Amino acid sequence: MAEQKQMYGYVGKILRIDLTNSKTEVLSTEPYIPMYIGGRALCTKLFWDEVGPGVGAFDPENKLIFATGPTTGTGIPTGGRVTMGGIAPNSLPEQYSYGSIGGWIGTVLKYAGYDAIIIEGKAPKHTYVMIDDDKVSFCDAEPIWGMTVHNTQQSILLAQGRDTFSMVIGPAGENLHRNATITTSMDHVFAKNGFGAVFGSKNLKAVAIRGTGKVVPADIKKVFELRRTVGDPDGSPNPPVKMDNMCSGENNFKVPGGWMNGKLCCSPGCNSRCQRLLMNTTSFQTGEKINQIEKCIGPYDMNMTYDLGYQAFVFVHSKRNNRSVGMNRSYPKPPDKQDPDYEMCSELWVGDRVDYYGPDFERGAMQNQMCNEYGLDKWDIHIWYFTWLSMAKKEGLLDDLDFGMEVDVEDPAFVAHFIRSMVYREGIGDIFAEGMARAIRILGKEKYGDTIYHGRFNAKGENLALPVSLEAGWGHCVHWLGRGYQSAPKWLWVSHALNMMVNTRDSISSSHLQSTPDDVRRYLAEGALTSRYLMERSIWNENSSVVKDSITTCEWQSPDLFWTSLEADLYQAATGDREMTTEKLYEYADASRLLFRAILMRNYGRCRELETKELFPILTYPDSNGETLTWEEWNSVVDLYYEVNGWDKKTGWPYRSTWEKAGLKDVADELDRLGMIPPED
Repeated sequence: MAEQKQMYGYVGKILRIDLTNSKTEVLSTEPYIPMYIGGRALCTKLFWDEVGPGVGAFDPENKLIFATGPTTGTGIPTGGRVTMGGIAPNSLPEQYSYGSIGGWIGTVLKYAGYDAIIIEGKAPKHTYVMIDDDKVSFCDAEPIWGMTVHNTQQSILLAQGRDTFSMVIGPAGENLHRNATITTSMDHVFAKNGFGAVFGSKNLKAVAIRGTGKVVPADIKKVFELRRTVGDPDGSPNPPVKMDNMCSGENNFKVPGGWMNGKLCCSPGCNSRCQRLLMNTTSFQTGEKINQIEKCIGPYDMNMTYDLGYQAFVFVHSKRNNRSVGMNRSYPKPPDKQDPDYEMCSELWVGDRVDYYGPDFERGAMQNQMCNEYGLDKWDIHIWYFTWLSMAKKEGLLDDLDFGMEVDVEDPAFVAHFIRSMVYREGIGDIFAEGMARAIRILGKEKYGDTIYHGRFNAKGENLALPVSLEAGWGHCVHWLGRGYQSAPKWLWVSHALNMMVNTRDSISSSHLQSTPDDVRRYLAEGALTSRYLMERSIWNENSSVVKDSITTCEWQSPDLFWTSLEADLYQAATGDREMTTEKLYEYADASRLLFRAILMRNYGRCRELETKELFPILTYPDSNGETLTWEEWNSVVDLYYEVNGWDKKTGWPYRSTWEKAGLKDVADELDRLGMIPPED
């Protein structure tokens, strides 16, 4: 490459790693920015350009694209998050998807001189890649193949030096468990897509990075201002404070030593409090006492007597109670109870009684730790695998299946046995290593997926129908869909169902629909199923998620409904591009979202018929208020959603005018050649 000119926010290079031939190539970042921002948007563009139809998740032709954002490494709060895109083995069917991760790994990649890396091919033997500034080595991973996550990380540190950062897989990824994760420091993970199994399929144990360069933000003064103000609703300094535990239901058990509180954040320079829980527990491997860091999902392993109820403060914010109602874990201020909108912002729904499993701290801590060490996605393990085992056992469905011991989700011995059987693909564990959606279909979906569980009761004591499998769509389980796990009002779960319908993964982890009290009043006045405004806000929410995953920032920092220029301010401080307004940033995000749709259409034939049928089944079961959707109601919602998007209601495909308005005429031309541009009235 020619000598790079000075860039701000970006470092100007993309590293291609060809595992098959142990070769590398350096590309320029400049052709992709600013339109493809960085992070998820950059991943999507590179994938569109390089990977066509017919490629499977475990094929060497599948490419994992790891991309930082313009804030990464600049000291801008939460700028350490990075994204990865590729064909996901956990999606059903396998499709292009994406995920994000915290920690230092993205920052150090930029210190090494790269905005992104493209990992392609398959190594001829077990390998890990060492990026040492501009030197890239293909190292023998045979001595660390088979190691658990933390041992792998420590071995790489010993071999490469303490200033090395890595992202690694455990035995689950090596054995192609479709829920396998990729883990970096402090157990930050790429979890939702099974990308750890893609590493395993490529004979890739780890990517290790040492970077000695620097990332230059354009406006140092603005960076310091953001460090003082981002993360606090009132724009004042926000020192980290003690937080409470986040367990659900009645945790009527004592924790040895009491609940401990962590102060870990995603990135260097982050001053937003993150939901972290530091626990004293016992290593399942050595029996020694250890500290274990958990995220929001971890504590639910310890007790799932009750479903998580709806907590309005996660979704509904007023200017006087901007995320602070009930969130004094994150913000060191009590809620403002004199706020006229306080009641709406503080609304709480009691979760349904589901009786999946009762309280046990040590069992839950062990289950979390096994996921950490083996490299497994905790969300699916907790919310799908073990709830299914519990419900299926109570409904008498497991009598003809051999698990190698008596199924008892409250027995630590069974929990450990079942997880190991999946990780090492032993016995029936080989089936479940294919992911719950595929396992249920192998066993027989009518019986093992659709049988009704009779143990769910709402706050009124009413028995509510629920399938034994909490499947939502595309190979993923429910998340804020109002039934089975996480109660929610109808306007919210309708929006989330639409979001998941056009996605390939559980997208709600970075796509909570943020609303003001006035927004909610308007949704309700127009009716959740007929609210055009709800559709508009849902699309804005999807674009907001792209912005967060591209700049990068995090869910608890962005979007701020009362600081609407926040993301543009972050971008401008990093790059110095004063022309990047909030409106322009969201236009670019919308183009990226459309390009994601183009990939799904071209590579996988995605259309309305597939999408409406995918999410509808779970919506036929009642939410906590007994609300369901009929096929006619659901299709009416989809009609309105497609219409507001500028997509054809018959096919679900965007019109040419929609593509061209987003600056994607070349994409429209390619789709036109495939017969995927509908006639426009």
